[in-house]
Amino acid sequence: MTRAGIGYDLHRLTENRKFILGGIEVPFHKGPVGYSDGDALAHAICDALLGAAGLGDIGAHFPDTDPKWRDVSSLRFLERVRELLAERRLRIAHIDAVVILEKPKLGPHFPAMREALAQSLGISASAINLKAKTNEGVDAIGRGEAIAAQAIVTLEG
Repeated sequence: MTRAGIGYDLHRLTENRKFILGGIEVPFHKGPVGYSDGDALAHAICDALLGAAGLGDIGAHFPDTDPKWRDVSSLRFLERVRELLAERRLRIAHIDAVVILEKPKLGPHFPAMREALAQSLGISASAINLKAKTNEGVDAIGRGEAIAAQAIVTLEG
């Protein structure tokens, strides 16, 4: 059986916060506001995986009311989702994701992101495709006030 899931996440950006995306720190003067590390890409992938498995969403598994998840690396979320998938004998076949933001340029960081994400998920980096788009100056993302990510995944099992 093949299953597909989609995920979406958005975070405001603020000064003096680390910019964590795809499990790595990207040099930039702003970072995402979030209960965990605010990694919009990891969060979108989590939601896509949970959706494909019929397991709800990221908020049900990692609520922002639980101090256990405060300031934690979102790679831990992916590791836990990996365990949930394994319990159901589901295997990640492919992940395709797009990050939407004005700056910084992400292309040079994609190989490291793919490796970090793949390690947390126990898959090959070649099973992950990442893209970046701008919002052409439109809305909060276009003004550099926010970052968003979308992901689609395919599970087999």
